[in-house]
Amino acid sequence: MLMKILTTILLGFIVTFCSPEPTLLETIKTQGELVVVTRQSPTTYYVNVDGETMGLEYELAQQFATELGVQLKLVVAQRYADILPMVVSQQVHFAAAGLTINNERRSQVRFSPAYQKTTHQLVYRKNTPNVPRSLADLNETTTLVLIEGTSQVDLVTRLQQQDYPHLTWQTVDLSPAEVLEKINTGEIKFSLLHASEITQIQRFFPELQVSFEVAEDELIAWAFPRTVGDDSLYIAAMRFINRLRASGDLDRLIDRYYGHIDFTEFDYVDTRTFYRHVEERLPFYRKYFEQVGLLYNLDWRLLAAMGYQESHWNPEAVSYTGVRGIMMLTHATAMEVNIQDREDPYQSIDGAARYFLMLRGKVDEDVPEPDRTWLALAAYNVGLGHLYDAQQLARQQGHDPKRWIDVKKTLPLLSEPTWYRRTRHGYARGSEPVYFVNNVRRFYDKLLASLDTLHADDHEIRIFSPQQPTQYLSPVQTPML
Repeated sequence: MLMKILTTILLGFIVTFCSPEPTLLETIKTQGELVVVTRQSPTTYYVNVDGETMGLEYELAQQFATELGVQLKLVVAQRYADILPMVVSQQVHFAAAGLTINNERRSQVRFSPAYQKTTHQLVYRKNTPNVPRSLADLNETTTLVLIEGTSQVDLVTRLQQQDYPHLTWQTVDLSPAEVLEKINTGEIKFSLLHASEITQIQRFFPELQVSFEVAEDELIAWAFPRTVGDDSLYIAAMRFINRLRASGDLDRLIDRYYGHIDFTEFDYVDTRTFYRHVEERLPFYRKYFEQVGLLYNLDWRLLAAMGYQESHWNPEAVSYTGVRGIMMLTHATAMEVNIQDREDPYQSIDGAARYFLMLRGKVDEDVPEPDRTWLALAAYNVGLGHLYDAQQLARQQGHDPKRWIDVKKTLPLLSEPTWYRRTRHGYARGSEPVYFVNNVRRFYDKLLASLDTLHADDHEIRIFSPQQPTQYLSPVQTPML
């Protein structure tokens, strides 16, 4: 009896004091939440005008949390400079905030595999005098405004020490969007920011201009604490990102946010014209777009974007091929959807909506959004048969015919004899539907986006769960993990 008691005590001692500590990954799964710091930005995380949570970093982090089977708890940093200290002090599990990799940061944190790249650009307002065109043009009287805690500060510090001792700068506690707004109003003259940030905001402030790029591309990645002995979460994140890259899902996700944006050239005139037409033309036809959208459960802004691409919201528009009206319907399409007067704005919009819905209904049901919409838009422009041909070519080349990022590569092949001779419906100007879809997406973004949605309460925590409704909590101080 005594031996049994001693044996029980000994086993209890072994279980209590000799069992291995749970790994960080095991602890996260047990507690049921992944805590990630991010920042408010159109490139990372934001809530759009419809109350939908958006952003590349948000979607990546949400997918990772879903894979782990836990909730995602986002901590929105109050200041850019707060992000890395929160990682270093382990107040969060990692940062998904559009952080670029450099040697200065490597000494503080360790980075996941990169999933995107960007570069630094000098940005200013159009018609600003004495704009520097290179680093050599910057002098003691040209003070750059940089955001505290960003890689731009690290870069300029390094450049000053190496080759440009004349560089001067001041740091501000603002977001990239706020800096760009102040450049647009003239409060700030010159700043150095990431190209991805500038391009996203430039669509809404067309007066913003880029003078030159500084340094080579920088890679963007998640930042993790430099813990010793427990790599479980870090390894899981590495495997997750590598799988996304290998499957093509990472490219598709990036295409969702950036595939329709031209990073190499900004069309100032086109953007200014668009906003002028928003003010001068759209008010006359908005009610028709809204009524038709409500009738068919379509986003009226998507219909409006299609209408702008087709006619710049001109109900009397006529092309040399005979298409006409605000939605530029062909005679055959008008007959198919029973439209009597193509130049009547309401009839034109109504007919285009029904035709678009018919096409979208013929796209495979298992095609996810937004790919389903982009493919239907391509068919709206080039015809359903030619879309099917491009999908077949994508399949033959080992691409995914249900993903827009793959089909938009094969659509242009329909104008090449080597390829269109293999198809059922033959020749088509396949580059045009790609151009059409990209433009509709750009115009839709401009109608949808509002910079005001990028300024939520600082340090607000939002919990996102694939199983439960979104919960909104009051701003709190995140405890040490």
